[in-house]
Amino acid sequence: MSDDVAPGHVRVRLDLSYDGTAFSGWAKQAGGRRTVQGEIEDALRTVTRSRETYELTVAGRTDAGVHARGQVAHVDLPREVWAEHHDKLLKRLAGRLPKDVRVWALREAPQGFDARFSAVWRRYAYRVTDNPGGVDPLLRGHVLWHDWPLDVDAMSEAARALLGEHDFAAYCKKREGATTIRTLQELSLEKGADGIITATVRADAFCHNMVRSLIGALLFVGDGHRPPDWPGKVLAAGVRDSAVHVVRPHGLTLEEVGYPADELLAARSREARNKRSLPGAPGAGCC
Repeated sequence: MSDDVAPGHVRVRLDLSYDGTAFSGWAKQAGGRRTVQGEIEDALRTVTRSRETYELTVAGRTDAGVHARGQVAHVDLPREVWAEHHDKLLKRLAGRLPKDVRVWALREAPQGFDARFSAVWRRYAYRVTDNPGGVDPLLRGHVLWHDWPLDVDAMSEAARALLGEHDFAAYCKKREGATTIRTLQELSLEKGADGIITATVRADAFCHNMVRSLIGALLFVGDGHRPPDWPGKVLAAGVRDSAVHVVRPHGLTLEEVGYPADELLAARSREARNKRSLPGAPGAGCC
């Protein structure tokens, strides 16, 4: 694959956010299901008065019900379309898009930029409360209620064993031809004065259901059903454990995507496309 933009086109970076409650995830799907990608592409086609649909590439495809505050995407537009519309495109999209998705910035991307492959990390937050009274009604679409008291110190101890580069097959939904090797850079938990526990999860990339599975394992430790060393043992076993529950999506938000300096974007994109394996392990499929 190449990062080259087709002749006569301009690569445009979009910074956006959405409430995932009413979406069937980011990616377009057959059968007319409502998706974030579909809404933005439809709006973009309408406001530029184009017959063609300009396809978006996103930093991280979120599942149904997952939110995003700092999502990043790119789109390649014909140069004449960008020249004609870029001054007013942001405001026109705001008038055309539904209220649960917003584009906050549109700008010509630097050379070598790819929203997906140039990213060096993605940071998610998962929010949960063990308040015996439940979740604040105003936050119910973004915070999970766990109806057992949670020991945040025990959860933090368990989280430390999961950091670093590992094969996260035990915490991922396997996809044909895709590796489950990831580098987990941060997994930290903090309980706020409002009683909401925020788990911050940052990695170079995530495989399917990885964050929600990790949180599910930590919750089992936090409520005393498993000891702090259990999530690490599950990771080492390398196979799905039926005791690891994939928690509900509404507590999860993509908060931020990190990119290197402009001059390193193309190199990072090439590196991210390489096959990945752990030392001493056979090569896995494309990431």
